[in-house]
Amino acid sequence: MGSVLGTSKTEADMDGPKAEFVKAQIKGNKVVIFSKSYCPYCTMAKEQFQKLKFDYTSIELDKRDDADEIQAILGEITGARTVPRVFVNGQFIGGGTDVKKMYENGSLKNLLA
Repeated sequence: MGSVLGTSKTEADMDGPKAEFVKAQIKGNKVVIFSKSYCPYCTMAKEQFQKLKFDYTSIELDKRDDADEIQAILGEITGARTVPRVFVNGQFIGGGTDVKKMYENGSLKNLLA
């Protein structure tokens, strides 16, 4: 018997339109942050780019109806569904604390150069 409540753990359709959206954002932006507007770790990640005066694209999942699907796709791509999921030059670089460490040791600035 199936359960209607089991929909929160969405299986990622890696060939569907949502996956194409995610892939296009990653490929089409130098920096893209999949975020939630109330998440302190997301704010931490964005602050590092702001300090470097570097523009980024932020996809605020809590403002979207398809957040679960997108997080499932990000889980397939990165190994985790948590936010933030930060990509630079099409490559996943980590979450909030990862980006902050990269800023502090200078590697984030080098990556953006």
